[in-house]
Amino acid sequence: MQAHPIQRVVIVGGGTAGWMTAALLAKALGPSVSIRLIESDEIGIVGVGEATIPQIRHINQFLGIDEDAMLRAVRGTLKLGIEFTDWRRIGDSYLHAFGDIGLPLGLAPFQHYWLRDRQQRGNEAPDLWSYSINAEACRQMRFGRMERVGSSPLTGVRYAYHLDAGLYGQYLRTMCDPRQVQRTEGKIVDVRLRADDGFIDSLQLESGEIVEGDFFIDCSGFRGLLIEGALKSGYENWQQWLPCDRAVAVASERVAPMRPYTQASARTAGWQWRIPLQHRNGNGHVYCSEYMSDDEATATLLEHLDGKPLAEPRMLRFTTGMRRKSWNRNCVALGLASGFMEPLESTSIHMIQSGISRLISLFPDRHCDSALSDEYNRLTRLEYESVRDFLVLHYRATEREDTPFWRHCRAIGMPEHLARRVELFRRSGQIFRHGEELFTEVGWLQVLIGQGIEPQRYHPVADALPAGELDGFLGNMRTLIQRAVQTFPGHEAFVAAHCRAEG
Repeated sequence: MQAHPIQRVVIVGGGTAGWMTAALLAKALGPSVSIRLIESDEIGIVGVGEATIPQIRHINQFLGIDEDAMLRAVRGTLKLGIEFTDWRRIGDSYLHAFGDIGLPLGLAPFQHYWLRDRQQRGNEAPDLWSYSINAEACRQMRFGRMERVGSSPLTGVRYAYHLDAGLYGQYLRTMCDPRQVQRTEGKIVDVRLRADDGFIDSLQLESGEIVEGDFFIDCSGFRGLLIEGALKSGYENWQQWLPCDRAVAVASERVAPMRPYTQASARTAGWQWRIPLQHRNGNGHVYCSEYMSDDEATATLLEHLDGKPLAEPRMLRFTTGMRRKSWNRNCVALGLASGFMEPLESTSIHMIQSGISRLISLFPDRHCDSALSDEYNRLTRLEYESVRDFLVLHYRATEREDTPFWRHCRAIGMPEHLARRVELFRRSGQIFRHGEELFTEVGWLQVLIGQGIEPQRYHPVADALPAGELDGFLGNMRTLIQRAVQTFPGHEAFVAAHCRAEG
């Protein structure tokens, strides 16, 4: 039994971070905890994160959300992976597809059998993505829900969403019972700390109202109104590894085809995203201000739009990195208030989700035992650093030397864990996932191969399989995948049939 349970949680900021936090905490903690969310329509939200990864579906299940209804509300489409164009070198393209690739056989992961086949057959060997149902569906512009490929051991389609971030925040708000989650419109003008321990005691609104709480959650975006403005938690800058520091975003008219994947195309001093929604395309250009001016970046973005822009481009400035403490005293920062990773692998919404999950697991009483906050901060750092390393790999493992920016990227030093992982793969084809880090071995495999890092050898266990059996093993897998994808409708047809928004 807790002698001093938390009864009042105050969330500062709305948008996806604030309303996801409110919905999940209300569901997990029940009516014994009241939640008050303070947001200002004048301040607004960043709201450009429109691509997700498959873990977001866990939110649906936990909250009891009907997936098709949600997709109608947020004008969403389905996402099978991310296509990277011109990252290794101009003219190259590869996919980071969700889900499994191939099947392990015995003690060796699939890539060792694929590496053996490629070593023996050279350019005649099918590429790695021929063994991914998601990649094959992307090639054919199809989508279908499938848990398993027929009666085979092959796993089926693993997918995420493209969605309108502003509408998604509004949709999550509808999941909150107003009897438990109270919304307050207003600006915070003062944060009052307790004199004895430095904990947050209350917030003063512009209206003069004082809002007291037992625990505070900072979803105020880059400002970090509580975690930094009041508690001075500090920020760790990672621009030495991830040099891009600005983005310009704009919506454009939607044009066919409605791709079931995100596009990330490298440009002269950064990269550009393209995200298909039902009513428009989301576009953005992430770049390094040291190598490109804001005007040049905007012109590059507009030049590469598929359809007409629907608004004036919007500029964002950021510093990649994380708070030195995401949980400080009686305050946890989530979303952009906690840290920023550029949206190259669509991790922004997931980082909010995982932060809430950690908080629920370690939820304190009013004393906020430092053992809980220390563990939260340790796990948060591990997650941020693993995501950072995955992003750095895209920039560092390039053969491009055509612009000063890409020559700079080739010279970037790798973080220690990333350097070890790349060297292990280069020498042996081996990939090991550390603890509960976000990206799986299959995710690392696709980016390593896609960026041109070639293993010198494969595991000797793969040589134990007779050549004829290896051919049958690989050939049957490709056939099963191709037949399964042929049963799917086109992605646009699937959206029209299951989750097309009205109007």
